[in-house]
Amino acid sequence: MRALSWVIGELSWVIGELSWVIDELSWVIDELSWVIGELSWVIGELSWVIGELSWVIGELSWVIGELSWVIGELSWVMPGATRSLFDTIRKQERPMSSMRTLRFPLLLALLIALPLAAQAPKYLLPPPEVVAAFDAAPLPEALLSPSKKVMALAYRKAQPSIAMLSRPVLRIAGERVNPRTNGPHRTALIYAIHLQKVAGGGETKVTVPANANLSNLKFSPDGAKLAFLNTRDDGIELWVASASSGEAKKVSGTARLNAAAGDPCDWLRDNKTLVCKVVPMGRGPAPADIHVPGGPNVQENEGKTAQAATYEDMIKTAHDEDLFAYYFTSQLAAIDSSAATLVNIGKPAILGDVSPSPNDRFLLVTKIKRPFSHLIPINGFPEDVEVWDRKGATVKKLADRPSREGVPIAGVEAGPRGHHWREDQPATVIWTEALDGGDPKAKVPFRDHVMTLAAPFSADPLEIGKSEWRFANLSYTEKGIALLTESDRVSRKTRTWILEAGAAPKKLWDRKQDAAYDNPGIPLTRDSGSRSFAGFGGRGSSSPIIQIGDSIYLTGQGASKEGDRPFLDRLNLKTLESERLFRCASDVYETVVAPLSADMKSILTRYETPKDPPNYFVRTLGVDERRAVTAFNDPQPQLRGVEHQYVTYQRKDGVKLSATLYLPPGYKRGEHVPVIMWAYPREFGDADSASQVTGSPNRFTIVNGYSHLFLLLSGYAIFDNPTMPIVGPGETANDHYVDQLVASAEAAIDKVVEMGIADRDHIGVGGHSYGAFMTANLLAHSRLFRAGFAESGAYNRTLTPFGFQSERRTFWEVPDLYAKMSPFWYADKVKDPILLMHGEADDNSGTFPIQSERFYMALKGYGATVRYITLPNEAHGYAARETLLDVLAERINWFDKYVKNAPVREADNGR
Repeated sequence: MRALSWVIGELSWVIGELSWVIDELSWVIDELSWVIGELSWVIGELSWVIGELSWVIGELSWVIGELSWVIGELSWVMPGATRSLFDTIRKQERPMSSMRTLRFPLLLALLIALPLAAQAPKYLLPPPEVVAAFDAAPLPEALLSPSKKVMALAYRKAQPSIAMLSRPVLRIAGERVNPRTNGPHRTALIYAIHLQKVAGGGETKVTVPANANLSNLKFSPDGAKLAFLNTRDDGIELWVASASSGEAKKVSGTARLNAAAGDPCDWLRDNKTLVCKVVPMGRGPAPADIHVPGGPNVQENEGKTAQAATYEDMIKTAHDEDLFAYYFTSQLAAIDSSAATLVNIGKPAILGDVSPSPNDRFLLVTKIKRPFSHLIPINGFPEDVEVWDRKGATVKKLADRPSREGVPIAGVEAGPRGHHWREDQPATVIWTEALDGGDPKAKVPFRDHVMTLAAPFSADPLEIGKSEWRFANLSYTEKGIALLTESDRVSRKTRTWILEAGAAPKKLWDRKQDAAYDNPGIPLTRDSGSRSFAGFGGRGSSSPIIQIGDSIYLTGQGASKEGDRPFLDRLNLKTLESERLFRCASDVYETVVAPLSADMKSILTRYETPKDPPNYFVRTLGVDERRAVTAFNDPQPQLRGVEHQYVTYQRKDGVKLSATLYLPPGYKRGEHVPVIMWAYPREFGDADSASQVTGSPNRFTIVNGYSHLFLLLSGYAIFDNPTMPIVGPGETANDHYVDQLVASAEAAIDKVVEMGIADRDHIGVGGHSYGAFMTANLLAHSRLFRAGFAESGAYNRTLTPFGFQSERRTFWEVPDLYAKMSPFWYADKVKDPILLMHGEADDNSGTFPIQSERFYMALKGYGATVRYITLPNEAHGYAARETLLDVLAERINWFDKYVKNAPVREADNGR
């Protein structure tokens, strides 16, 4: 009985324990139900948060953008962080019940977070030596003051962050606008400005604002002041510094500059006033988007021919039109840089170009108006061209220009175009009008004539001259002699005429536009070296050509059989005789920046050699010595072991070719190394022009951005820019595109093999844009290369049916040509590995991201070895630091796998 009682007691205890276990299981089930409920709530909350974030992203400042980068970094380290957190919690002593409550949600959170973190895309990094060279600070850019006494040296960040590139952007009318700043989405990233006296001495720092983001440096006409823009998170300011002391101040007050359409400011000749486009005061909020549409968006055409290139970022909806009008409407204002005061000029309008007359009394203004085109960008919208006085009253309406939709391919508009001030007169406007209806195929004795009208703009316009070919340019010397240049697209020739009052036109030059050896150079102006730079929409020369006696002065690259040798010439406009005043030595590379003295005896040059980084020097003509103005150091010592040489060779059809061969650091003569060829084809009208050598073997090697030359640090030789000329008279060059492209590649490979640099089994090819198009075609039509790397290319030319590059025939005129030139049509023939890369926000005409997407699908469909990468928030040219390093890593990984470590190929190599 006692044993039975013990058994019953034990059973009772067991039943009690089981009851406790059941209770505990019920608690666990309740806890799990609670956790599931909580997770459902969290998922619901996350959905709400994601919806809210979609709205917030459009409103957040640059600082929040930086935080998004931090969040991205945290997501990368999440696995390690969560493990550390779990270990900490596990080591703490807690009551069993509280631990039970905590462990379930924690474990579930870990199970969810770890796979998500592992799957999140991450930017790659190339080897440390590449990162070190990549992060080298770029050399400063230099701007010479009009007085020739001071140089402004601009120091800038090399790249923006991906967070900066991910800021809100309005893509509209062919422009990309930051709606927070009312300026361009991307800025110059200048953080410091130093002033260097040309006569010598130390640098003076300009007092720039905190967290400076500067651009558009521009000296006053007398060189005493330096204006620049500073982009803040919420707008753009105008600052002006003393060119002697460097002291600077903000002069735009509470006004925000409107830089949506480009450079917003110009100095007047009084040296204290700037005319600027500003955001209208009191402007309300941007037009709200209507999420529920009231109807479809409609475009139509009633029989009008309107051929156009394939542009990105066009206006698409009525709301886009309202946004365009909102962000591009400006108030013109005169800003006194001394008193920091602002006076409005006229009424707000959608302003295009605004330029003051040389005597400061008038403004040449273009006012953009509706209807806005949905087919072409802002520079083709309807506009009125007017002359205003300084108060904004219209003095003369010069033109009512309609939309440029329907302008013939390679043609011009039929009416007045290209209005600008004559540089050597107080207030005289010049423009051009077509005499052939703008149609390049029309048979007429003259295609254009140039018209002029002087203040007070009450007389009838006068004709300056006519051009048999299409008008290209008209410039005046300080003594009123005009140089008119015309060009012919079919013959690819250009002519320049001397126009002098009371005399018949006299031919100055008549040459092939592709013939580099025949290029006479560019006439020097008084503001040479002093033009606005490091910004957006910078302007060209606003001063006349220097003329001393009967002579003008020309500077150019000086292409020759031994490479570029920049020069300075004196040209007599009466006798047409030319005298060479300066030519750079054969073992250096030295360019003429600007004259420093009125008599042209002293010049500023930029000098470099393969061992000496670029610096600025003063030279006295006729004296074989120079004086240093700057002393910039080598920014990338890692590359000093790189050797390079200029190489010439010949294609099988007799066309002479050239390239620069770079050898990796530590290269030993006679050893084979993998070679990458990076190229960009060009069209030429004749074989002689295509055979001419350009470039110099005497440049100092500096590698910027995501240059393919970084591959040198991974043991590759680079056959850089091997010429890939596509030759044919008139418009027929592309008729033999594929054959000539393959022949050029064969000749390049033969050359590097003959030199003993590489064997045929370890050569790759790559290129950007048209170079990507080239890469895909070479892999589709040959087996010359082991692998290719194609960035932001176009691969199906039927998607650019109204012409591309230099091809002006439409798809419907030469459909077979469009097909044969499109590697998409030959995707089944690509047998060697190819990597396709594309910016998701490509802004280049014709290279829509869908080009790479569809080519990838075609290649994948036929079993090709292909990798397809899209780059978030990147345009046609990639910019963000994270992106660029990732591109370099992808290049190295791809070529290491398929070129450097490629086995010997047994199949026919395609020769």
